[in-house]
Amino acid sequence: MDLRQLAALVAVADEGSFSAAARSLNTVQSNVSTHIARLERELGAVLVDRAGGMLTEEGEVVVERARRIQRELESLRTDVASLLHQVSGQVRLGCIGTVSRWLVPRLLVLVKERHPDVDAVIVDATTTSLVPQLLSETLDLAVLNLPLAEPELLTEQLFDEERVLVVPGDHPLAERQRIDFAELAQHELLLEPQGTPFRDELDRAAAAVGVTLQAQAEVDGIRLLSTLAFEGFGPAVLPATAAPPWIDATCRRVGVDGLLPRSVGLARNQRGRLSAPARAVQDVIRDIVRDADQSGIRRAFAEGA
Repeated sequence: MDLRQLAALVAVADEGSFSAAARSLNTVQSNVSTHIARLERELGAVLVDRAGGMLTEEGEVVVERARRIQRELESLRTDVASLLHQVSGQVRLGCIGTVSRWLVPRLLVLVKERHPDVDAVIVDATTTSLVPQLLSETLDLAVLNLPLAEPELLTEQLFDEERVLVVPGDHPLAERQRIDFAELAQHELLLEPQGTPFRDELDRAAAAVGVTLQAQAEVDGIRLLSTLAFEGFGPAVLPATAAPPWIDATCRRVGVDGLLPRSVGLARNQRGRLSAPARAVQDVIRDIVRDADQSGIRRAFAEGA
């Protein structure tokens, strides 16, 4: 089996045809056809449906493995380069929006200072969007909500974060300093959909005190949920860092008793070894969280650890 054969098949999968694959590989179509035909003979299976240029079921399996091989080869190159010279290469990091707001600016500065040859690509998305990308290994790391129900992912807790209620200035709860969590069931709330970690924890807390939360609207994404709350569409339970002090001009922050904080962590696919650039970014994230001056968060590790 030749790496060029695997590269040709991946290119066909990505580009959708033999001719487009040839252009992406800077070669001619006959070379792509030859590489794939030899791979099919070795495996004893048809990998590409020539009529439509689509992968067969067997082809999908081979491409998945081929992508992993390509990622491991790139990690091999960057690991050796980091031992001989300095850490270099690309890292794809996913981050939930409410954390990326304060973490990513510091991350980009510190990575550039410590590892100028590392290229950090940031994917800003929800936890539900980031998990499949970790499973498919299109992301190296992701900062997201915990816990995760995915045995293929390794996680480490970074910090816990208080949850607060953000209400429009004209809402009946706007004059309250604190509210018991069970009282929230009396009001319609902006909520994430069921099945998301943040919403599921709220529902478990509600069930524990014998109430059910009422959804005014369901939005998958804390950052968009925050924006809607800030603009007066309704009250929302948010992580503390998603409700900065400047919102007080239009909204009120109300403390919630009887509600556990949310947990934020760092996750990666347990298959394989993190590349040297990914390990470098991982260390930078830990340092940022350790030194972060963010109201409402409690770090998962001791100072100086």
